Amino acid sequence: MSSALMQNYGTRELKFERGEGSYLFTKDGERYLDFGMGIAVNSLGHCNPKLIDALTDQAKRLWHTSNLYNIESGEQLASKLVASTFADRVFFCNSGTEAIECGFKAIRRYFYSKGQTQKNRIVSMSGAFHGRSLAAIASAANPVHTEGFLVGDSGFDQAEFGNFESLLSVVTEKTAGIIIEPVQGEGGIRVAELEYLKKIRDLCDSHNILLMLDEVQCGIARTGSLYAYQQLGINPDILATAKGLGGGFPIGACLATEEVAAALVAGTHGSTFGGNPLATAVSNAVLDTLNDADFLNNVSELGNYLKAELTILIERYPRLLTEVRGLGLMLGLYCQTDAGRLIARLQEQKLLVVKAGGNSIRLLPALNVSKEEIDSAVKIISKVLADIENNQN
Repeated sequence: MSSALMQNYGTRELKFERGEGSYLFTKDGERYLDFGMGIAVNSLGHCNPKLIDALTDQAKRLWHTSNLYNIESGEQLASKLVASTFADRVFFCNSGTEAIECGFKAIRRYFYSKGQTQKNRIVSMSGAFHGRSLAAIASAANPVHTEGFLVGDSGFDQAEFGNFESLLSVVTEKTAGIIIEPVQGEGGIRVAELEYLKKIRDLCDSHNILLMLDEVQCGIARTGSLYAYQQLGINPDILATAKGLGGGFPIGACLATEEVAAALVAGTHGSTFGGNPLATAVSNAVLDTLNDADFLNNVSELGNYLKAELTILIERYPRLLTEVRGLGLMLGLYCQTDAGRLIARLQEQKLLVVKAGGNSIRLLPALNVSKEEIDSAVKIISKVLADIENNQN
């Protein structure tokens, strides 16, 4: 049967009927070990009982009211995020892209509200990915994503990721904000160095520029702290978060300081579904689980274990692999062999991973993955690498 869907995702043959923990199951009962987790979305694995209970309980009581009315679970979630981060205020939406859009609007509105209308440009970094809206693709400036969509530059400039001198060269008196992913995801799991981030923070402070972090993928305990910035030595003015925040249920949030948030006065921004009772009920359950020192330490320990096991594979297959990068359970395995081909071979062996830039694959398991499941994944990767190497001889 031909699909009625638009073809922007291409052809997708593999489909699943149910999920449980770290595994997905087809209709025929084939079991796949999922180390992609919906691209870092299913933070507590598939069909987590605690999240099912939270969603089911809320679904029996109230689904949607709109933001014309106070939503208690949203107030609770915002308070938890404020208590756990730099932020004073939170805006809820439905996705990472929407959280990014809110941040961009806040940056420009902040200076507009101060009568500094000339400060309206935003600097992003090479290799970035901030979503698929017009503003998001304009900021990242990836030709693959922008072709046929953009008119003009939409008010964005770009610097080389990790190169502070490159950033200095594009900052002008018109620069209102700088956006950066502390750990690039689509760009290839590249971690921003502490000194580099500190220099950016100092630059923003000395030039009256707002610093925005995109933690849509690297946030929500993915790197071993609730947000990556918390182990990288800086505080932002704005932060975009989503993906794992809902554990699989769509929700995003833009976090900001009081001073920045004050610019978004009533009527300047909104979202029909943002912060709805269903999403915030589930997200409260996610945050209650993740925002725990023992849980976060376990993520770091498991991440270090997986990284060490992948390093052994790199030493064993130097003609196929080059390095492993990342923090916590957000790791990128860089390949000399074709990463896309490797991903396909891994899928044949019932292991799911995600492609990233720089000819790399992303490993993004559930944050409550077991050591035994990590061992299973490494065993599959090793088997596939051995097959590829033997066929090259």
